[in-house]
Amino acid sequence: MIRTLHREQFVPGDPARIWDFFATPRNLNELTPPELTFDIIGEVAPRMYAGQVIEYRVGILPGVKVRWLTEITHVREGEYFVDEQRIGPYKLWHHEHRFTPTPDGRGVLMTDHITYDPGWGPLGGIVDALWIKRQLAGIFDFRAQKVAARFQ
Repeated sequence: MIRTLHREQFVPGDPARIWDFFATPRNLNELTPPELTFDIIGEVAPRMYAGQVIEYRVGILPGVKVRWLTEITHVREGEYFVDEQRIGPYKLWHHEHRFTPTPDGRGVLMTDHITYDPGWGPLGGIVDALWIKRQLAGIFDFRAQKVAARFQ
């Protein structure tokens, strides 16, 4: 069954500077909770581009790491990008990141919209209700705090 997570956050600052931070794949390490033991595998371009494939290892449970391969499928410079899982823990993962400059130019409204399916049929719904949904909320709460601290 398809599930969604939607988050919005005002990020103060120069929209171009904010975009540059998020368009740099290596910065994802800073935005990921340490308990996920997140590692980017191999070399990645310093700047994101459509068609870019990035491989990670992510700790989903203590001592259990999984391979996660994502593709940046769409990029519109300064506005949005989309990453989609190609190999990983979900049956479906589609994450749209939008950066909408405020009318006064003092920052951006950053929007994350994730569409996912944990797979595993009815069991996936139970696992999502008991664990996945809370884990994703915690990851994006952590990310919001890190973004707020970086761009205060």
